[in-house]
Amino acid sequence: MKRTLLITGAAGYVGTMLVQRFAAREDVEKIIGLDKEPIPDVLKGEKKLVYLQKNTVDDWEAEVAAHKPTIVIHTAWQIREFYGVRGKLGWQWNIDGSDKIFDFCFKNPVERLVYFSTVASYGAYSSNTIEHRFTEDEPFRKSDYSYAEEKRVTEIHLEERYKNRTNKNIAVSIVRPAAITGPRGRFMRIRFGLQSTLSGQMRGAFIYKLISAMVAFVPVTPKWVRQFIHEDDVVGIVERLAFGERAGDYEVFNICPAGAVVRGSDMAKAVGKKTLPVYPWMVRMAFFIFWHLTRGKIPTGRGAWKGYSYPIAVDGSKVTRKLGYVYTYPGMDAFYYTDGLYASFVPEELRRPKN
Repeated sequence: MKRTLLITGAAGYVGTMLVQRFAAREDVEKIIGLDKEPIPDVLKGEKKLVYLQKNTVDDWEAEVAAHKPTIVIHTAWQIREFYGVRGKLGWQWNIDGSDKIFDFCFKNPVERLVYFSTVASYGAYSSNTIEHRFTEDEPFRKSDYSYAEEKRVTEIHLEERYKNRTNKNIAVSIVRPAAITGPRGRFMRIRFGLQSTLSGQMRGAFIYKLISAMVAFVPVTPKWVRQFIHEDDVVGIVERLAFGERAGDYEVFNICPAGAVVRGSDMAKAVGKKTLPVYPWMVRMAFFIFWHLTRGKIPTGRGAWKGYSYPIAVDGSKVTRKLGYVYTYPGMDAFYYTDGLYASFVPEELRRPKN
């Protein structure tokens, strides 16, 4: 049976990979890509793709409904918080836009919905420990970090709409990824992220180059940890949820490989630098200064400092137990090495030596 998909955020990091992967499947007839940004060069010429340059809060429903998608994958999100009064715009795009996606799925004959949430919404609290692993049964907690809070609220809206849905045949899967990394994210699509910043890979504006120059050492708080999932595993898990055996009516999955978390010393080793011990109050002050000094160009908005100070570690084993999916890359390997489907884009001198 030929499938038609709707992928929101099709111009984004994850969305572009999903379009490329699924367009190569013989059982996919068409992909509707929805994004407020222009079509990326890498997707130009894709014959199965119908690209709509629209925001999720725009009027797109009738145009998409005409194609009769049966699988919807919602990745679109304004991750960066807008500075000043424009901050309200992010809430509108993310929450109102997501509501429109969910309403579309629950009122039309969509068979599967995969929604991208985040582990950040478990909350970066000072009481968190490095040893504790949050499971899907534990509730999200309120946060003053806009990204985490908007994702928390959106999951509440999704559950409420699911309970009142007209479409009773739909299966909903929520994925909560740890930090996504891999050769495409690190070398083909360099953004203002933690890994690219610490490694000095930031490009473009003078302020980005200045920040890269400033981090000669990796500042590390006592409880700072990260978990990473390889981009290939993210795509593989979504493919299983979209095309494999039905996972359930309404299921939530942390997606993060088992194993040790990445500590500050590991991070420093990966980028070839030494650590500099700092404390949460110092991080909070630095984030505040950079946020206002650059008027939000450096994404260190309210509450963001907590994620750099307090741990959020999750248990991602449900994917293996319930779906039978085995992670390809451990978290540290995903962060440290450059293996994967996009390894050919990594400069030769930076590739992992072959045995």
